[in-house]
Amino acid sequence: MKTFLKMLLAVIAGLIVTGIIFFVIMLSALSGMAAAGKKSVDISEKSVLVIKTNTMIPDRSQSNPFSMIDPLTMSFTQTSGLNEILKNLRKAAEDENITGILLETGTMPSGWATADELRTALEEFKKSGKFIFSYADYMMMQEGYFISTAADAIWINPTAMVDFKGLAAEVTFYKEALAKLGVEVQVIRHGKFKGAVEPYLLDKLSDENRLQITAYMGSIWNHVVSVVSEKRGVPVERVMSLADSLAGYDSGLMAAAGMIDGTLYRDQLMDSIRKAADIADGKEINYVSMSKYSKVPAKHETKAGKEKIAVLFAEGSIVMGEGDDTNIGGNRYADEMRKLRLDSTVRAVVFRVNSRGGNAIASDLIWREVELTSKVKPVVVSMGNYAASGGYYIAAAADKIMASPVTVTGSIGVFGLIPNAEVLLENKLGIGSDIVRTNSHSDSPSLTRPLNDFERAAIQANVERTYSTFTGVVAAGREMRQTAVDSIGQGRVWSGSDAAGIGLVDTFGGLTDAINEAATLAGLEEYRVMEKPDATDFYTRILKQMTGEMRAKAIRSELGEVSRYYFDLKEIISSGGVQAAMPYYLDIR
Repeated sequence: MKTFLKMLLAVIAGLIVTGIIFFVIMLSALSGMAAAGKKSVDISEKSVLVIKTNTMIPDRSQSNPFSMIDPLTMSFTQTSGLNEILKNLRKAAEDENITGILLETGTMPSGWATADELRTALEEFKKSGKFIFSYADYMMMQEGYFISTAADAIWINPTAMVDFKGLAAEVTFYKEALAKLGVEVQVIRHGKFKGAVEPYLLDKLSDENRLQITAYMGSIWNHVVSVVSEKRGVPVERVMSLADSLAGYDSGLMAAAGMIDGTLYRDQLMDSIRKAADIADGKEINYVSMSKYSKVPAKHETKAGKEKIAVLFAEGSIVMGEGDDTNIGGNRYADEMRKLRLDSTVRAVVFRVNSRGGNAIASDLIWREVELTSKVKPVVVSMGNYAASGGYYIAAAADKIMASPVTVTGSIGVFGLIPNAEVLLENKLGIGSDIVRTNSHSDSPSLTRPLNDFERAAIQANVERTYSTFTGVVAAGREMRQTAVDSIGQGRVWSGSDAAGIGLVDTFGGLTDAINEAATLAGLEEYRVMEKPDATDFYTRILKQMTGEMRAKAIRSELGEVSRYYFDLKEIISSGGVQAAMPYYLDIR
């Protein structure tokens, strides 16, 4: 027995030592990657810049090394943010060593506003006279195809297809599932269009929610079809007919209709690139990844002034406290905006908002600092894929709001969710509880009993006050009457195009346009751009995200599309207080 215990302890000790050694090696490797990422590099002439649109493109490049690891294949894939891609496109347009761009398209889940902004930037790049080719090996998804309309030529593999079929939005309902579990979700809301609560109340879309989804999804699709028609020279009616008939499954039909330029194998694509780049037949093409090109110094750097324009990136759900790198912490972002207001070298602020909303109080904390900042220096909001509900709340006090026609915004409404698990605990699990109170409602709200009439009325009053505050904030920021805001509020979601028509958005434009507008408002000709918030210290980030980021990626890899239900439910559980958020479960694709 002693021998067995000694062997067992030896094995355990060996595993611990091996784990420590592996951790040290991994840490050293990642440290080396981080250090290498700061070194500048040179590229040879006749290089081709590669943009991969078959992966998630965040608003801002992620410095987290664990976001690059695929836990199943243990491979490293570095993803560039939209900010980095836009900078690189401007730099590449003037770089004599870059002869053109290859768009590698595929599944592109980054959002329609991101796709629209990237497509617009590629159109600007084309003014340099350099080529842009688009290619897909397997399938070209709709967002990737939309981006590709900026290319000189769109090709796909002869056996590939173009997934061009129009937009669909799927809403998942949990009412029956929760009923079977014995859980009742008690909903208190204001806004007849507040669709975020419908999954717990209904088993299908309400007429109001179906109306708003149809309206803003139709607006987005109309913009896409209009761009495709203009850039490909195909009448709108024909584009719609091709989508209705699933013509994208037939590459020959798409080529005959003018939607793509034809089919090529990879070797034929390379021959076309060599010809366009004036590279000798058979000679290797020097492809430059976006992450590598970020390390290439600009050939003609403009003189930067002492004064700065700060770009504050806010992406994810709005949550209480400090939050983390994946969401918008109310206290953290209020502090960030306050610091920018007090920094005399910062002459203007661009607030990049890409959020479906979240906690109402956290949204109010951020809004207050935006309002105070706008009184002393220009604040321009640049909306990403979403700036809805709480995402619009924090934007409302800006001097100017800019969005893409396909941005999803509005959703001015609030709600509260209070689960009642009494049936689950008592009838399903046999768990009972007894409460001792000092006052009538000391245990309110409780997870083990339903709300009584008095409690429901008190929470409803709180929701009504929050909604009144929300509409008041929007009215003051947009110089509208509060009754007018209420008429376009009620939780209704709008496309960026429609939002511009009702006064919620000032003008269309992307991040670059917002920076230029901020410079104009501040009267600046020479300035440098400063991005905030600062990235977390490398080693602190590793310690904080060693398990979390890897676990999240493993869940996504294992569950695939189903993983969104896990993360949605986790977000619901972690949210607290009255919420200013748009529907959790809306996926436009």
